[in-house]
Amino acid sequence: MHVVPGLKVLYFGTPVVLISSRNEDGTANLAPMSSAWWLGQSCMLGLGNRGQTTANLLREGECVLNLPSSAMVEAVDRIAMTTGKAVVPEGKAAQGYRYEPEKFSTAGLTEQASDLILPPRAAECPIQMECKVVSATPFSGPTSFATAFHVEILRTHVEEELIIPGTHYIDPLKWDPLIMKFTEFFGGGQNVHPSRLAEGWNMPHQLQPATV
Repeated sequence: MHVVPGLKVLYFGTPVVLISSRNEDGTANLAPMSSAWWLGQSCMLGLGNRGQTTANLLREGECVLNLPSSAMVEAVDRIAMTTGKAVVPEGKAAQGYRYEPEKFSTAGLTEQASDLILPPRAAECPIQMECKVVSATPFSGPTSFATAFHVEILRTHVEEELIIPGTHYIDPLKWDPLIMKFTEFFGGGQNVHPSRLAEGWNMPHQLQPATV
Protein backbone atom coordinates (compact mmCIF):
# COMPACT_ATOMS: atom_id res chain seq x y z
CA MET A 1 0.00 0.00 0.00
CA HIS A 2 1.28 3.47 -0.88
CA VAL A 3 0.91 6.47 1.43
CA VAL A 4 1.33 10.20 0.80
CA PRO A 5 3.68 11.39 3.60
CA GLY A 6 4.34 14.91 2.25
CA LEU A 7 8.11 14.43 2.03
CA LYS A 8 10.23 17.47 2.90
CA VAL A 9 13.43 16.08 1.33
CA LEU A 10 13.69 14.33 -2.04
CA TYR A 11 17.37 13.27 -2.03
CA PHE A 12 16.63 9.65 -2.88
CA GLY A 13 20.28 9.04 -3.72
CA THR A 14 22.70 11.07 -5.82
CA PRO A 15 26.52 11.16 -6.02
CA VAL A 16 28.36 13.66 -3.86
CA VAL A 17 30.30 16.22 -5.88
CA LEU A 18 33.04 18.44 -4.50
CA ILE A 19 32.85 21.56 -6.63
CA SER A 20 36.01 23.63 -6.77
CA SER A 21 35.63 27.20 -7.97
CA ARG A 22 37.54 30.47 -7.88
CA ASN A 23 36.82 33.26 -5.41
CA GLU A 24 37.00 36.95 -6.31
CA ASP A 25 40.52 37.22 -4.87
CA GLY A 26 41.77 34.25 -6.89
CA THR A 27 41.77 31.75 -4.02
CA ALA A 28 40.03 28.39 -4.31
CA ASN A 29 36.68 27.41 -2.84
CA LEU A 30 35.56 23.81 -2.37
CA ALA A 31 31.98 22.82 -1.62
CA PRO A 32 30.12 19.51 -1.37
CA MET A 33 26.80 19.18 -3.18
CA SER A 34 24.55 16.35 -4.33
CA SER A 35 22.13 17.74 -6.90
CA ALA A 36 23.84 16.79 -10.14
CA TRP A 37 23.13 14.67 -13.19
CA TRP A 38 25.02 13.97 -16.39
CA LEU A 39 24.07 13.42 -20.03
CA GLY A 40 26.71 13.08 -22.73
CA GLN A 41 29.44 15.65 -22.06
CA SER A 42 27.14 17.95 -20.10
CA CYS A 43 26.02 18.16 -16.50
CA MET A 44 23.21 19.93 -14.66
CA LEU A 45 23.95 21.32 -11.21
CA GLY A 46 21.40 22.56 -8.68
CA LEU A 47 22.94 25.04 -6.23
CA GLY A 48 21.42 27.21 -3.52
CA ASN A 49 21.78 30.94 -4.04
CA ARG A 50 23.13 31.56 -0.53
CA GLY A 51 26.41 29.77 -1.20
CA GLN A 52 29.78 31.07 -2.37
CA THR A 53 29.92 28.48 -5.15
CA THR A 54 26.87 29.95 -6.90
CA ALA A 55 28.40 33.42 -6.80
CA ASN A 56 31.71 32.07 -8.12
CA LEU A 57 30.13 30.17 -11.02
CA LEU A 58 28.04 33.16 -12.06
CA ARG A 59 31.09 35.42 -12.01
CA GLU A 60 33.88 33.14 -13.28
CA GLY A 61 31.97 30.65 -15.46
CA GLU A 62 34.26 27.74 -14.56
CA CYS A 63 34.44 24.90 -12.04
CA VAL A 64 35.79 21.43 -11.42
CA LEU A 65 33.44 18.59 -10.50
CA ASN A 66 35.49 16.33 -8.23
CA LEU A 67 33.89 12.96 -7.44
CA PRO A 68 35.02 11.49 -4.10
CA SER A 69 34.92 7.77 -3.45
CA SER A 70 33.04 6.47 -0.42
CA ALA A 71 36.41 6.10 1.34
CA MET A 72 36.73 9.92 1.30
CA VAL A 73 33.62 10.52 3.38
CA GLU A 74 35.49 12.07 6.32
CA ALA A 75 37.07 14.72 4.08
CA VAL A 76 33.64 15.63 2.70
CA ASP A 77 32.01 15.72 6.11
CA ARG A 78 34.70 18.06 7.47
CA ILE A 79 33.50 20.86 5.17
CA ALA A 80 29.80 19.93 5.04
CA MET A 81 28.79 22.69 7.46
CA THR A 82 31.15 25.40 6.22
CA THR A 83 30.71 28.23 3.75
CA GLY A 84 33.10 30.36 1.74
CA LYS A 85 30.97 33.45 2.40
CA ALA A 86 32.68 35.75 4.91
CA VAL A 87 29.27 36.94 6.09
CA VAL A 88 27.40 33.71 6.80
CA PRO A 89 23.77 33.96 5.61
CA GLU A 90 21.35 34.09 8.53
CA GLY A 91 19.61 30.85 7.64
CA LYS A 92 22.87 28.96 7.36
CA ALA A 93 24.19 30.40 10.61
CA ALA A 94 21.06 29.16 12.38
CA GLN A 95 21.81 25.65 11.10
CA GLY A 96 25.36 25.77 12.41
CA TYR A 97 27.33 26.74 9.29
CA ARG A 98 30.57 28.68 9.81
CA TYR A 99 32.83 30.69 7.53
CA GLU A 100 35.89 28.79 6.33
CA PRO A 101 38.19 30.40 3.75
CA GLU A 102 40.59 27.43 3.59
CA LYS A 103 38.27 24.70 2.35
CA PHE A 104 40.93 22.44 0.81
CA SER A 105 43.13 22.33 3.91
CA THR A 106 40.12 21.95 6.21
CA ALA A 107 39.00 18.94 4.19
CA GLY A 108 42.56 17.59 4.17
CA LEU A 109 42.70 17.68 0.38
CA THR A 110 45.31 18.99 -2.05
CA GLU A 111 44.90 21.61 -4.75
CA GLN A 112 46.01 20.32 -8.16
CA ALA A 113 46.28 22.62 -11.18
CA SER A 114 43.70 22.08 -13.91
CA ASP A 115 44.71 21.81 -17.56
CA LEU A 116 42.14 24.07 -19.22
CA ILE A 117 40.57 26.27 -16.55
CA LEU A 118 41.63 28.30 -13.49
CA PRO A 119 39.88 26.52 -10.57
CA PRO A 120 42.04 23.69 -9.18
CA ARG A 121 41.18 20.03 -8.95
CA ALA A 122 41.08 18.02 -5.71
CA ALA A 123 44.06 15.70 -6.19
CA GLU A 124 42.73 12.90 -3.99
CA CYS A 125 39.43 12.54 -5.88
CA PRO A 126 39.57 9.57 -8.31
CA ILE A 127 37.47 11.42 -10.90
CA GLN A 128 37.77 15.12 -11.77
CA MET A 129 35.91 17.01 -14.51
CA GLU A 130 36.99 20.45 -15.72
CA CYS A 131 33.90 22.41 -16.76
CA LYS A 132 32.70 25.70 -18.17
CA VAL A 133 29.28 27.18 -17.46
CA VAL A 134 26.99 27.19 -20.50
CA SER A 135 23.91 28.70 -18.86
CA ALA A 136 22.42 29.58 -15.48
CA THR A 137 18.67 29.51 -14.85
CA PRO A 138 16.71 30.57 -11.75
CA PHE A 139 15.13 27.50 -10.17
CA SER A 140 12.04 27.00 -8.00
CA GLY A 141 9.80 29.76 -9.28
CA PRO A 142 9.68 33.58 -9.17
CA THR A 143 11.11 33.74 -5.64
CA SER A 144 13.96 31.45 -6.62
CA PHE A 145 16.27 30.18 -3.90
CA ALA A 146 18.44 28.13 -6.25
CA THR A 147 20.12 28.20 -9.65
CA ALA A 148 20.29 25.42 -12.23
CA PHE A 149 23.66 25.47 -13.98
CA HIS A 150 24.29 23.73 -17.30
CA VAL A 151 28.01 23.03 -17.53
CA GLU A 152 30.01 21.53 -20.38
CA ILE A 153 32.70 19.03 -19.43
CA LEU A 154 35.93 20.03 -21.14
CA ARG A 155 38.24 17.33 -19.78
CA THR A 156 37.83 14.35 -17.46
CA HIS A 157 40.67 12.95 -15.33
CA VAL A 158 40.27 9.39 -13.99
CA GLU A 159 42.55 7.27 -11.80
CA GLU A 160 44.06 4.66 -14.11
CA GLU A 161 43.12 1.74 -11.87
CA LEU A 162 39.43 2.51 -12.41
CA ILE A 163 39.64 2.09 -16.21
CA ILE A 164 38.87 -1.29 -17.80
CA PRO A 165 42.18 -2.14 -19.54
CA GLY A 166 42.19 -1.46 -23.26
CA THR A 167 38.94 0.56 -23.15
CA HIS A 168 37.60 4.05 -22.47
CA TYR A 169 35.19 2.77 -19.80
CA ILE A 170 35.20 2.90 -16.00
CA ASP A 171 34.90 -0.46 -14.24
CA PRO A 172 31.70 -0.19 -12.15
CA LEU A 173 32.98 -2.91 -9.81
CA LYS A 174 35.99 -0.77 -8.87
CA TRP A 175 34.28 2.62 -8.71
CA ASP A 176 32.43 3.14 -5.42
CA PRO A 177 31.05 6.70 -5.38
CA LEU A 178 30.05 8.47 -2.21
CA ILE A 179 26.26 8.76 -2.31
CA MET A 180 24.12 11.30 -0.47
CA LYS A 181 20.79 9.73 0.47
CA PHE A 182 18.40 11.92 2.46
CA THR A 183 21.41 13.93 3.80
CA GLU A 184 23.18 10.75 4.94
CA PHE A 185 26.40 9.26 3.50
CA PHE A 186 26.28 5.90 1.74
CA GLY A 187 28.77 3.72 -0.11
CA GLY A 188 28.39 0.16 -1.31
CA GLY A 189 24.77 0.29 -0.15
CA GLN A 190 25.68 0.99 3.49
CA ASN A 191 25.71 4.06 5.71
CA VAL A 192 29.42 4.84 5.98
CA HIS A 193 29.74 7.87 8.29
CA PRO A 194 27.72 10.14 10.59
CA SER A 195 26.57 13.26 8.76
CA ARG A 196 26.99 16.79 10.12
CA LEU A 197 24.57 17.93 7.42
CA ALA A 198 21.83 15.64 8.74
CA GLU A 199 22.37 17.09 12.21
CA GLY A 200 22.28 20.66 10.89
CA TRP A 201 19.03 20.00 9.07
CA ASN A 202 17.52 18.22 12.12
CA MET A 203 16.82 15.05 10.21
CA PRO A 204 14.99 12.36 12.22
CA HIS A 205 17.34 9.53 11.17
CA GLN A 206 18.77 7.14 13.73
CA LEU A 207 21.54 5.58 11.66
CA GLN A 208 24.47 3.53 12.85
CA PRO A 209 27.28 3.58 10.24
CA ALA A 210 28.52 0.18 9.16
CA THR A 211 31.77 -1.00 10.73
CA VAL A 212 34.54 -2.56 8.68
